Amino acid sequence: MDIRLASGTGRWVVLTTVLGSTMALLDSTVVNVALPHIGDDLDADLAQLQWTINGYMLTLAGLILLGGALGDRYGRRRVFVIGVVWFALASLACGLAPTAPVLIIARALQGVGGALLTPGSLAIIQASFHADDRPRAVGLWSGFGGVGAAVGPFVGGWLVDGPGWRWVFLLNVPLAALCVPIALRHVPESRDPAAHGRFDVLGAVLGALGLGLVTYGLIDKSWWAGAAGVLVGAAFVVVERRRSHPMLPPSIFASRQFTAVNVVTVCVYAAFSGFFFLAALQLQVVSGFTALAAGTALLPTTVLMLLLSARSGELAEKIGPRIPLTVGPLLCAVGMLLMLRVGADASYVADVLPAVVVLGLGMVTLVAPLTATVLASVDTARAGIASGVNNAAARAAGLLAVAALPLLAGMGPEAYRVPEEFAATFRRAMPMCAGVLVLGAVIAWATVRRPSPTCARPECRVQCGVGAPALEHLARPASAQGGGAERPGRATG
Repeated sequence: MDIRLASGTGRWVVLTTVLGSTMALLDSTVVNVALPHIGDDLDADLAQLQWTINGYMLTLAGLILLGGALGDRYGRRRVFVIGVVWFALASLACGLAPTAPVLIIARALQGVGGALLTPGSLAIIQASFHADDRPRAVGLWSGFGGVGAAVGPFVGGWLVDGPGWRWVFLLNVPLAALCVPIALRHVPESRDPAAHGRFDVLGAVLGALGLGLVTYGLIDKSWWAGAAGVLVGAAFVVVERRRSHPMLPPSIFASRQFTAVNVVTVCVYAAFSGFFFLAALQLQVVSGFTALAAGTALLPTTVLMLLLSARSGELAEKIGPRIPLTVGPLLCAVGMLLMLRVGADASYVADVLPAVVVLGLGMVTLVAPLTATVLASVDTARAGIASGVNNAAARAAGLLAVAALPLLAGMGPEAYRVPEEFAATFRRAMPMCAGVLVLGAVIAWATVRRPSPTCARPECRVQCGVGAPALEHLARPASAQGGGAERPGRATG
């Protein structure tokens, strides 16, 4: 299609996709902040709070590639709208959940909706706009999403401290009621004419089941579940190698650069997810911050990314990705170690702010080059699937980190109710997160090189550094990478 950005239809398309992304963004931005209140209200232990995060991440990570493929085949607008409605209904269930198990199930259903709407939002823009306007349209989508990331902590903290944590989820219902009619009236339908009806459902089920079993094993300290998860994961690899149209084509890992950057991605986003999960609790449980203050305390990371990520991407184009992908994780590691100063009666200016500023500078240095290097490390025709694989890898890393870190740090099931106990385990967890980042930096320095210019077109460049693989659960919706000829989330090889 050749919609121009200056036209009325073009503006409606941008508005619709931003609204859809914002739904997923708001929940993911503030759920960490809401966890202590959820735990008190529903009498949930730490494991149930972990599942409140991971129930969503599990289905989203396992199904996001399949969701992109469904949009290519049956219509991106149609699947996007179904995802928005599904997400809103699941959000309503979250907001009305009477018990922690019901909330966890509803969160898993939210992830299914997210897997349908997340890849579709950017794919709609790429399929709808004229080639000359596409880079700017992606930039606007990413930029408005960044504004949403900036206001999310304020809105979420106000909701948690005011009307209550349930409104974090219930807010999605009016957003969906606004988004769906606009999409149906103003967004044109698009499909990939080369897409077919053969979907790797078995691969998606095995992938999600393997992740779920490993996650359960880590959270509930069940060795048999962890072992079963590993076996299912091995079966997933075998199935993907033998299928003619796999969800995760093994051939894409023939690029050593692509494989190396995804390993770095796993290290980085495992550390990020563990940090943001525990830091929001530390600030409230130990330091006595309100939910609004805790959410706002981490805001400088988002502000720095909005202000500086574009320049970071330009610098990486000039000097290559190796140095940014090495220095960025090291800066993030220093920021996390500085959080060890945050204890009871911590001062925001003296203790919290220096840590989050250093962390934000590390994220600025790292995120945009990471995304650009993933896209540039494969042939242009495979940029879409490369983006989707990197997105899924980052989410899976976050899922496993939230499950494993409390176990490794010796955190008891009621630790978040006892400030002294939680503070002790937080002090053990932060060096672990920092160590994983250092490992990522070492891998980047040893393996990453300047990639061949396989994707030189403007839409393959990063438009905004906030558009990272999986900052949707930290500060931004996913899939804000540029796409190639193949749409993000496409599940065919």
